[in-house]
Amino acid sequence: METQVDIVIVGGGHNGLTAAAYLANAGLSVTVLERLSIFGGAAVSEKTFAGVDAKLSRYSYLVSLLPKRIIEDLGLDIKLAPRRYSSYTPLPGTDKGLLVDNHDQENTQSSFDSIGASSDAKAWQEFYQKTTLLAKSMFPTVLSPLITRYEAKAKLAELAGTDQIWNEFIENPVGEVIEKSFESDLVRGVVLTDGMIGTFGSNLDPNLDVNRCFLYHVIGNETGEWNIPIGGMGEVSDGLRKAALEAGATLLADCEVAHIAEDGTVSYVSHSPGFADEVLETEEIRGKFVLANVSPFELEKLTGIKDVVPTANKAEGSQVKVNLLLKRLPKLKDESLDPVAAFGGTFHINETYEQLQTAFEQSSKGEIPNPLPCEIYCHSLTDPTILSKELQKLGAQTLTVFALHTPHSLLAGKNNTEMREQLTRAVLDSLNSVLAEPIENLLMVDENGKPCIEAKTTQDLQDVLRLPGGNIFHGALAWPFVEDGDDLGTPAKRWGVATKQENLLICGSGARRGGAVSGIAGHNAAMAVLELLS
Repeated sequence: METQVDIVIVGGGHNGLTAAAYLANAGLSVTVLERLSIFGGAAVSEKTFAGVDAKLSRYSYLVSLLPKRIIEDLGLDIKLAPRRYSSYTPLPGTDKGLLVDNHDQENTQSSFDSIGASSDAKAWQEFYQKTTLLAKSMFPTVLSPLITRYEAKAKLAELAGTDQIWNEFIENPVGEVIEKSFESDLVRGVVLTDGMIGTFGSNLDPNLDVNRCFLYHVIGNETGEWNIPIGGMGEVSDGLRKAALEAGATLLADCEVAHIAEDGTVSYVSHSPGFADEVLETEEIRGKFVLANVSPFELEKLTGIKDVVPTANKAEGSQVKVNLLLKRLPKLKDESLDPVAAFGGTFHINETYEQLQTAFEQSSKGEIPNPLPCEIYCHSLTDPTILSKELQKLGAQTLTVFALHTPHSLLAGKNNTEMREQLTRAVLDSLNSVLAEPIENLLMVDENGKPCIEAKTTQDLQDVLRLPGGNIFHGALAWPFVEDGDDLGTPAKRWGVATKQENLLICGSGARRGGAVSGIAGHNAAMAVLELLS
């Protein structure tokens, strides 16, 4: 017997939960179907290592783009903690490095001086004053119907008093303004990395994919600040799950959708938790609207419609993520610097401007970059609650390493287990090149005596989360505005969530203004539905 509801949401990731909470709060009947046994998609926390009481953010790691308005609208019990330090970057081949201290400008200036980049300290302030203006003009638009390129440019020009910032960050490769603004190769690299998190492109990327990635990394909540979710990333999804349930939504886990019909009928199979091959029942549910919290390319398979999301741009993922649990923080080559400061923000490794370009060229030829550009986030310094009291007393720390310029094409036709081992080795070698001691000596072991280290390749993300090519954004990012003359004739188009079917909306990271842990796509899909029903 077919069940009928107002809204069926396919996929219980954080965006699907956001949409469910908004729509259920509006009085609509909402059912969410999630393939896995837990909700949250990539925004989950788990005790990764056997017998070790440490809760790690499994895939995603920091939060910047989740608007305060969504937290307030849904009454979410979520705490986001700022990091004292912005970043630390060792100068390759030396015992020096650049420490950017959010709370001490004199300390930051001294650090610039120590690496021979004194003039870049002022340039740093001026550069990020520009990105702040970019953020203040762009971010307030993300929870509203889309504006046009002309309108977006005019908003920024009104705020900045010039078109210069628009031209530097939107019209031309962002590497150009970075080269113009900074003299130090190291400083240039630190700035550019925001354009390369999960995005594969050269320093002067002619396609501007790096620009779009950079933009989303610096506009969050009008500051661009990246915060630690207290309790781990899973707490964000759990807060959204509770909000959806309290609003009256029905959440069904272990339900794999097989087909989405044109009339809104969704066919799915339910199975026992953890046993996807053990089918219990095949069922159907019909919604007036179906919201797809899956990638546009997964949605093609479910509907049988080619290019079902007309605006989707396919792009392979380009990252390796490694989680480690250490007995303590590593010693630094710079003995005068407290490791707590170095690891208190983003720890950049082999990410100078020249190293980033060389890594891009090596990986473009099918080689694993050597050295591999990486960055580290130590969540446990800001949020020790992810560790048990016993681990805290021992001085244990978690490290999340995110490696750049490892496109999915590197794994094509190769054994994923072997490639995972090679990429993990490349990550560890890169870390060891800037530390005063081998990172392997600091790894804790689980109850089976295995080192506490876990790596996720793009193939792992495709296999487990069905992210196309392991792309963490579900595809190439799009500008948060539309081109002049684009069709905005329907609510779904105005909100950036349209597909080829009027009753089928995209509400995941593949939506325009999707990507990252933000809830923006879920909010916007919900607003489009409410407008359609009004």
